[in-house]
Amino acid sequence: MKIVTWNINGVRARIGNLVHWLNESQPDIVCLQEIKSVDEQFPRAEIEALGYNVETHGQKGFNGVALLSKLPFDEVNRRLPGNDEDEQARFIEGVFSTDKGALRVVSLYLPNGNPIDDPVKFPYKLAWMERLERWATDRMALEEALILAGDYNVIPEPMDARNPEAWLGDALFQPETRQAFRRLKNLGFTEAVRAVTDASETFTFWDYQGGAWQKNNGIRIDHLLLSPEAANRFSAASIEKHVRAWEKPSDHVPVAVELDLAAT
Repeated sequence: MKIVTWNINGVRARIGNLVHWLNESQPDIVCLQEIKSVDEQFPRAEIEALGYNVETHGQKGFNGVALLSKLPFDEVNRRLPGNDEDEQARFIEGVFSTDKGALRVVSLYLPNGNPIDDPVKFPYKLAWMERLERWATDRMALEEALILAGDYNVIPEPMDARNPEAWLGDALFQPETRQAFRRLKNLGFTEAVRAVTDASETFTFWDYQGGAWQKNNGIRIDHLLLSPEAANRFSAASIEKHVRAWEKPSDHVPVAVELDLAAT
């Protein structure tokens, strides 16, 4: 089973790329972020025509997450618990049946947090990560296959940036941000990409500015975390970097994990 995360950076603007990629990559479950669309305007017909079930948690103009699945949804949960006043659409969880039991897949779009001296944005990022850690602690107690997939807006280590010194003042690379990501991982998650490679210049995002793509001036901020039950079925992970060279690309590329699971 192939499960992929991709920050699409506007699903309606890139529906052609999305359909082309779905046909090429043939994922079983897709976690999209930054769909930038309300639920009613999500281009579901084009995706459903390819055999996918679609669930969204949208928001007008920015944010928004979605799950596309060839498997039927047993359950869908929207919004990260812990703050009833948080209206930002950044979390959707789908539950599926497989031959090895339940599979939970979450599409996450963590807050950016910049600028770090803003009295709201960086504290909101850290508070959101703390809520995610509490939620994940509860989910891990279920001892089910769980994948937390998405744009974390976290550069975990200096090797995850071409020019780490350029990010020292950025919320994505602050010590508090990186520590929060480590605390989440230390609940028992396996970070899929780093489980298969420790190579530098392993990136998932290249800015539109300054020729970043052409210079390979990238960062790695899109991650898939696997619970022990999912990691036991882990067979491969990959970054589909070539998609960044397409016309009208997202600034992120798909990141995939493959598990030894099948639908019931």
